[in-house]
Amino acid sequence: MKFGFSSYSFYQRLRTGQMSVLDAMDWVAQSAGDHLEIATVSLASEMGKDDSGFDTNEELHAALLAKSAATGVELSNLVIPADFVQDCVADLETELARVKRYVDVADRLGMKLFRHDVAKWAHRVDAIDEYEKLLPTLVAASKEIAQYAAQFGIVTSIENHGMMVNASERVRRFLYLVDEPNFKTTLDVGNFLCVDEDPVTAVQRNISQASIVHLKDFYIRSAAANVGDGWLHTPGDRYIRGSIVGYGDMDMPAVLAAVKNSGYDGYVSIEFEGIEDCLLGCERGLANTQRILAGV
Repeated sequence: MKFGFSSYSFYQRLRTGQMSVLDAMDWVAQSAGDHLEIATVSLASEMGKDDSGFDTNEELHAALLAKSAATGVELSNLVIPADFVQDCVADLETELARVKRYVDVADRLGMKLFRHDVAKWAHRVDAIDEYEKLLPTLVAASKEIAQYAAQFGIVTSIENHGMMVNASERVRRFLYLVDEPNFKTTLDVGNFLCVDEDPVTAVQRNISQASIVHLKDFYIRSAAANVGDGWLHTPGDRYIRGSIVGYGDMDMPAVLAAVKNSGYDGYVSIEFEGIEDCLLGCERGLANTQRILAGV
């Protein structure tokens, strides 16, 4: 496995200007990591916006390639938001064209992995009939992107991310319907908790179809805990908050054993989103990961 980080892990410092994404690559080069994913939301003015302009910033693209060559830090995966829900996007064809521009950028940067959403994070669909009505459009759009990316040898993916296509069986069904050899899943071991699914079981179900693995950890509390601000309230009436990998309440040894025992040997990214300092979170998260993996 190749260990590294998502640029999202450095969002604390990127948004304040304390670090640039190039500084993040320098930091990764001095760490135990080997690669960096570029998540465009980490370069935006605020989380939830896609105003980074990364798709047209050729100067930054050149600088990233130069920094990668100088430091040996691989550019592994390009991660972007996307929304193919026709009631939510003004023009589906315009959105598809935007996503394809980012595929072009991934190719320019030598990335062979590309992750896109299919709906906004907060778009929650519980009723199965409503979800089934949305699927044909979402699947067709993802199939078109995968086919476009195939000419560059790029593997596209959907993540168990947000409140719509998250649970392991929804992801598996989505992959089955798209049915393209270069369409996989970005497997985030912690995100399953957002929809109250057991991460260990979910990882076991989906690891065989993973193009890349995101590692994060969460503190988990019941509704009775009176946790206060800063926690995500799940549909199952629990509260979760990001932690340093290995310090939270997830069964991280069992999660990492599921990854290791599957034979997975690709990229693994720490995706830190806790309230601790992000550099501390990244450093200790990777150290904990490697220590736990050595023992499972």
